[in-house]
Amino acid sequence: MLWLGAPCGSTVAAATATQSLDSVRATAEQAVRERYAMPGSRIEVTPGALDLRLQLTECQQPLRAVVAGNAPVASRMTVPVQCPQDGGWTVRVPLQLQLFRTVLVANRPLLRGDGVSAADVHGEERDITRLGYGYIENLDQVAGRSLARALARGSVLSPGALGGRRMVRAGDHVQMVARLDGIEVRADGVALGSGDNGARLRVRNENSGKVVDAMVSAPGVVVALP
Repeated sequence: MLWLGAPCGSTVAAATATQSLDSVRATAEQAVRERYAMPGSRIEVTPGALDLRLQLTECQQPLRAVVAGNAPVASRMTVPVQCPQDGGWTVRVPLQLQLFRTVLVANRPLLRGDGVSAADVHGEERDITRLGYGYIENLDQVAGRSLARALARGSVLSPGALGGRRMVRAGDHVQMVARLDGIEVRADGVALGSGDNGARLRVRNENSGKVVDAMVSAPGVVVALP
């Protein structure tokens, strides 16, 4: 709080002009918008209230807001606003940030080991400041990969939900293994689905044309299920 008083003995007290608190809040808001705005995103910034008793000397220089370059996207943050002149001041402005982007969301329950196709997900606008585990924006980011854990319908697809590359892809030629009473039989097949280790998918026997349920057990190898 800065005041400049009139000299002692003066008959008229001259109060120093004060800085508009709205201008301080607007400077903080603009800085956040410039820092986090991205193509394809929608940003909403709501500056918090400042103490109305706060009296700031009017700044003769343009106000300067400081947003750290490595600051993570967060729903609540505080931005220092400075008056950069000699004897200037700094005020910390609280803000609420919402940054909306289109992310991939599961259309249906997905199982661990499943591959992710266009039929499994859809784009939906979400506030990414609340997606602490991250998000996926397009299928190119998941090409050839499977789920490391199950996802419920409506869940946001995140990098942490993805495992390694799929051991089997739809259209791959695979070895079908059938086991019964200690006897193992192998046959050539074509995968009709994609998945990682433990994923269930359909496989067509290349000799008989019969389609069976199978489970991925290794790259290019599936085990026929009873």
